[in-house]
Amino acid sequence: MKRTGILFFPAFDWSLGDSHPEREERLLYTQEQLFEEGVLDLPQIKQFSPRVASLHQGLRAQALFPNPQAHTDSLDAHLIAAGSAILLGEARMRGEISNGFVLARPPGHHSGATVWGNRGFCTLNNEAILVNHLRAKYGVKKIAIVDTDVHHGDGTQDIFYHDPNVLFISIHQDGRTLFPGSGFVYEKGGPNAWDQTLNIPLPPGTGDEGYHYVMENWVLPRLQAFAPELIINSAGQDNHFTDPLASMNLTADGYGRITEILQPDLAVLEGGYSIEGALPYLNLAILLALAGEDYHHVREPQKLTRPTLAWADLKPYFEALKKQHQAVQPKFSVQNKPTFPKGNWINIPNSIYYDTEGFQETRQDYIRQCNHCAGTVFIESRRAPQTSILVRIPFHACPECEQAGYDLWEHTHRHSEKIRSGLLQNQLHDKLVVWDSKEGLKEF
Repeated sequence: MKRTGILFFPAFDWSLGDSHPEREERLLYTQEQLFEEGVLDLPQIKQFSPRVASLHQGLRAQALFPNPQAHTDSLDAHLIAAGSAILLGEARMRGEISNGFVLARPPGHHSGATVWGNRGFCTLNNEAILVNHLRAKYGVKKIAIVDTDVHHGDGTQDIFYHDPNVLFISIHQDGRTLFPGSGFVYEKGGPNAWDQTLNIPLPPGTGDEGYHYVMENWVLPRLQAFAPELIINSAGQDNHFTDPLASMNLTADGYGRITEILQPDLAVLEGGYSIEGALPYLNLAILLALAGEDYHHVREPQKLTRPTLAWADLKPYFEALKKQHQAVQPKFSVQNKPTFPKGNWINIPNSIYYDTEGFQETRQDYIRQCNHCAGTVFIESRRAPQTSILVRIPFHACPECEQAGYDLWEHTHRHSEKIRSGLLQNQLHDKLVVWDSKEGLKEF
C-alpha cells in the first residue's frame, strides 16, 4: 500500500505576537479539520511525532552569525520544525512512506546561507537542512525543490544558488508587488550552477488556470530534464484568494491539483495566513492528493469575489516570460584577490534586509569557478559593526576546490583583524568548524 506520512508541530511556545499572522492557530484548525473529516483514519495515512534537529544538521546548510551560541535561546522551535522535516525525509528514504506532509512551524524559506536573525518569519531553512541531511547521510545526489509559496523562496535560492545538483524552482507573486522583492527570471544560478535556478514570477490575480498551466508546461518539463532522485515541495498556502498578505486567487481544488501534478516526495509547510477560511481546506486537499484520494469535493466556505486574470491575458504574459528567461545569458565578474588561492573567483555582492528585526546584512560572495564541482564559496557577511565569514567546501568537491577552501579558512580566521567569527562548512567530509575571535575554534 502507498503510505503517506504526516507530522504536526504547531510550536505553541514560539510566537511573533498574539495577533501576528504567523501563530499556532495556523495548524490547530487544520488538525481539527482533518480529524473531523476522518482523514487521519485512512489506512494509508501514517502519523509521526516531531523530532529535534541538532545544530550540526543546521550548520550543514547555514551559518549562524556571529556564532551559534548567539541564537541558542531562540532556536528551539526552529530546530524541531527542521528535525520534523528530517524525520519524514528519513522515513521516505527507508521506504516506510511513499510521500509525506510536514505540517510544522515556524516556516523557513526566507532564511539563507548566512543567518543573523529572523526575516520573513524564518530563522532556519527547514527544506535546506533536510536536503543537506539526506545528501550527507544517504548519498542522494540530485534533488529538486519546488517552492509554491506566494513569496519568492529567496533563502532557499541563496543556499543552493551555486549547487548544480540542486534544482530550485520558485513560482510566486511578482517581486515588484510583494516581499521579498526578488525572484526574477534573470536569477538563474551561479557560475558553476547556471540555469539550475528557475524563477517564475506571476502577476497578482493569477488563479488556478494560470498556476496549472505553469506547472504542466514549464515546471514538469524542467523536472523531467533534471531527473531528480527526490522532489521537495515548499508548500506555501498564501496564494489562496482569502490570504491577507498577498493578491493571488488559488482555490483548495487548485492546490490539490498542483500537488497531483507535482507528485512531491515531501511537502513541507511554508506560509499561509488565512487561518480559518483557507488553511484547513488547503491542507486537506494537499493531503488527500498525496494519499491518492479524491480531493475535488474539498471546498472552502468563502466564494471567490475578487477579479481573476483571464487566460487571454495570462497566455501572452507566460510566452513573454519564457522568452525573457531564455534570453538571459551569464554575466559574472572575476575578482581575484592576492590572498585568494589560485583560480578565478567570481564576485557577487548581496544585500539582505531582515524585516522582522529591521536591520541590513551586506555580503560579498566569492565563488571559485570550476569545471569539476560546485566550487568553493567564500562569503564575507557584515551586520554593523560585526563581520563574519562562511567558507563552504561543497559536496563532491574536487581536490583543488577542497584545498582552496582550507587555504581560505586558515588565512582568513588567522590573519584578518576585522573578522569576528566564521564557519567552515566542509560538506565533502561532513565537518563543521566554528571560529570565534574570543572563544577560538569549536567543532560541531
